[in-house]
Amino acid sequence: MRRPLGTSAKSIDEANLLLVDVTTHDGIAGHAYAFCYQPSIARSLVPIIAELNEQLAGQPLHPIDMTRTIGRYFRLPGVAGPITMVASSIDAAVWDALAKAANMPLAAYLGAAPASVPAYNSNGLGLMSPEAAADEAEALLEGGFKGVKLRLGRSHFAHDLATVRAVRKRLPDGVRLMVDFNQALTFSDAMHYALALDQEGIYWIEEPTRHDDYRRMAQIAQAAVTPIQIGENFTGLPPMAAALEAGASDYVMLDLDRIGGVTGWQRAVGLAAAYNQSVSSHLFPEVSVHLMAATPSYHWLEYVDWANPILQEPLLIKDGMAVVPDRPGNGLAWDREAVARYRLT
Repeated sequence: MRRPLGTSAKSIDEANLLLVDVTTHDGIAGHAYAFCYQPSIARSLVPIIAELNEQLAGQPLHPIDMTRTIGRYFRLPGVAGPITMVASSIDAAVWDALAKAANMPLAAYLGAAPASVPAYNSNGLGLMSPEAAADEAEALLEGGFKGVKLRLGRSHFAHDLATVRAVRKRLPDGVRLMVDFNQALTFSDAMHYALALDQEGIYWIEEPTRHDDYRRMAQIAQAAVTPIQIGENFTGLPPMAAALEAGASDYVMLDLDRIGGVTGWQRAVGLAAAYNQSVSSHLFPEVSVHLMAATPSYHWLEYVDWANPILQEPLLIKDGMAVVPDRPGNGLAWDREAVARYRLT
């Protein structure tokens, strides 16, 4: 990774990706990738993909039917955890192949007009000194970004607050500053810190406490002026429905790999619309830009460049907007030489 990411949960300096290809009898290849956090997780998913290759070979490219097949195959362990990444990636690759077969960009295949989506730069800005964070935040505005995300969750809130103030002071007034605690806080601390940040020019506070404690997250959302953002850990619709019913956040953020790929995203967008919630994306900007363009209540796309080293054509950012590619499919195409060079051994 060009800019290592230090969070309250883990320091990450390598993006461990599982690349998934779906090849049709007509020779069309659909692509997707899973972000696996650790090399051991990426390696462990390879034999699972091999098993599913046997189960899915020869089936028509019907995403809903394939989702059912995968669900039946994993009925005993359940489609959860890393298995969700596999199922979601296969779904995303199938939709890529379908859009390519139709000779349409995925966004257009899903019914959207060509568009650009507002993006914030989520590279870097980990747990570092206030001055270093301010310098990096300024550098992240290259490309015209109108938003950046800062990680919080240091052992002393005074250090977090000093960093927020240093970064906010360096950023132009029109630039949004999102902050993410990565679930670092107890409920009492989360409530206290969220209220303390209300006067600091923050656009949203992400996952201040445990992501699935919806009752208490709702209490924070009701007390704080600054909007609360959650959702990257929604694994399918049931937890999302529970969070929305509880009023756990002001916005929702969908993760392609956890929500169920393109098929799961479409279902989740309908649920968000029922609660009048704006939808942002978590990671996977290359595919998410298509899905956001096809989401009526789209909000912000999270931009990271982690897959760029293995892509033939990385996602284009122009004047702070992520541009939906006009080529067929989701736009992912592997640089095979780079894939071989970075391959986990």
